[in-house]
Amino acid sequence: MKNKVRHFIAAIAVFSISLSMSYVFLSNTATAEEITVYKSPTCGCCNKWVKHLEGQGFDVKTQNIQNINQIKNEHGVQQQFQSCHTAIIGKYFIEGHVPANDIKKLLKEQPDIKGLAVPGMPMGSPGMEGHRKDRYDVVAIDKNNKVSVYSNY
Repeated sequence: MKNKVRHFIAAIAVFSISLSMSYVFLSNTATAEEITVYKSPTCGCCNKWVKHLEGQGFDVKTQNIQNINQIKNEHGVQQQFQSCHTAIIGKYFIEGHVPANDIKKLLKEQPDIKGLAVPGMPMGSPGMEGHRKDRYDVVAIDKNNKVSVYSNY
């Protein structure tokens, strides 16, 4: 009888540990970050950038809209930083062809900024692949519209 009780207690202990380990594993498993991309319904490079994000594990919600400037204005994206699409992820805007790795870094570091931008549409940036690769900067824009280089390519 004592052996049955010991085996029962051991089985419960193993089960409890397994259950705890499963919880830890599941709670630490990375889930896709949801990002909403506002773009023109006919923009090919925007579609390529969306595919770039999806390929890097982002859960992309696409909103095709006619007046993209409304979204840019709502989020304080000044004209000199604008590109063809604007994305929102958490408390940040992502303007233009920002590489997914920079967005991941942003989410990890959580700096006190409004967002990241790649002004214009530089060749060679994600979604703008082609016959040449221009050098470009990803800029961080803070709450006072002060700009700093976040990364460069």
